Amino acid sequence: MQRQRKQTAARRPPPTVAARPEFTAAVRYHSGRRELFRVRNADDMSDARAVVLAELDNVQSVVIALRN
Repeated sequence: MQRQRKQTAARRPPPTVAARPEFTAAVRYHSGRRELFRVRNADDMSDARAVVLAELDNVQSVVIALRN
């Protein structure tokens, strides 16, 4: 005699949350020094630029790029 397997409900995959984009910010200061930053808490490129400028002083230029 063979045993019957108990039928289980199909498992649903967990809901996927849309990943927030990450940005790289290249910053040049008035002194000529330069740094790269990873910006994670921004919604878009203009928000990433605003985050960088709010955190840093004496910034001459900022270039923002989307990380892949």
